[in-house]
Amino acid sequence: MSKKKPRPTPVPVPGLTGLFDAHTHLYSHKDADADLVARAASAGVARMVTVGDDLAESREALATAQSFDNVWAACAVHPVRAAELSDAARSELAALVADPKCVAVGETGLDKYWIEHAPETTASLEVQEEALRWHAQLAADAGKTLMIHNREADADVMRILDDCPSSPHVMLHCFSSPLSVAREALDRGYVLSFAGNVTFKRNEELRAAAALAPAGQLLIETDAPYMTPEPFRGRRNEPSLIGHTWQCVADVRGVSVDQLAEELNATFDAVFLKR
Repeated sequence: MSKKKPRPTPVPVPGLTGLFDAHTHLYSHKDADADLVARAASAGVARMVTVGDDLAESREALATAQSFDNVWAACAVHPVRAAELSDAARSELAALVADPKCVAVGETGLDKYWIEHAPETTASLEVQEEALRWHAQLAADAGKTLMIHNREADADVMRILDDCPSSPHVMLHCFSSPLSVAREALDRGYVLSFAGNVTFKRNEELRAAAALAPAGQLLIETDAPYMTPEPFRGRRNEPSLIGHTWQCVADVRGVSVDQLAEELNATFDAVFLKR
C-alpha cells in the first residue's frame, strides 16, 4: 500500500504587497507576536486584525494591537464558550471593546458542530443565542463591526441577525456556507470574509461566492493557525501564508492581486477603521 505524500513545507507567495489579514489568532501561535508580524510584513501583509475567542485571548488581542501600529483587535467570547459570559466577563469585554484599537466585536455567533461532537464542553444553542444577541447589542452600542462565527447554523444565524440591533457592519468570518446563503447575506449588506478553505478543490461554491461579492462586501483572512490554504492544507497556518488565498480570490474575480488589494483595502478601512 502506498503512503500519502507529505504536504510541502508552507512558504509565502513571493512578490505580493499591500495585503491584509482580516481575522487571525496571533495568541494561538507558539511564536512571538513580533516574529509573526515580521514574517507577515516580509510576505506583503501590511495590516491584520487579531481576534479573541474568550476573555483571556481578547485581553491578549487588545494588548497586541496596542503594541503594533498595523495590528487591531476584535474581542468577544466564542460561541462554544458562551457559558463563560458572566456578568463580570461582560463588563470587562465592554471595556475592551471601547478601546480605539478594538475594531470589532467577535468572534461571536453559533456553532452546532461542537454541540453535536462535544456537547459536554460546548454551550447549548440557547446559551449561544443569548450570547450572540448580547454581543450584537454591544457592537451596536459601541458602533463597531460584528464579527460572526457560523458553523453548521446558517438558518439560525440569519434568523437571529435579522432582528438584532444594527451595527455598522456585519462580517461573516471564514465564510463557508452555500451560495444561497451568500446571496442572502450580500442582499442584507453583510461582508463575506474568505479564509484558506476557499482554495480547497471541492469548494467551488465558495469560489463562486467570492466572485459574486460586490466591492465593499469582501474581505480575506487566514483564521490562522487554522484553515491553511492549498497546497499546504493540513499544516499550521499563519498570516504570512495569506497570499495563496488572495491569489485564489483574485483569479476567480478575474483581476490581479494588486487590483484586488486596492479594492479590498478600501473595504478594510470602511469595515474596521470607519474611513
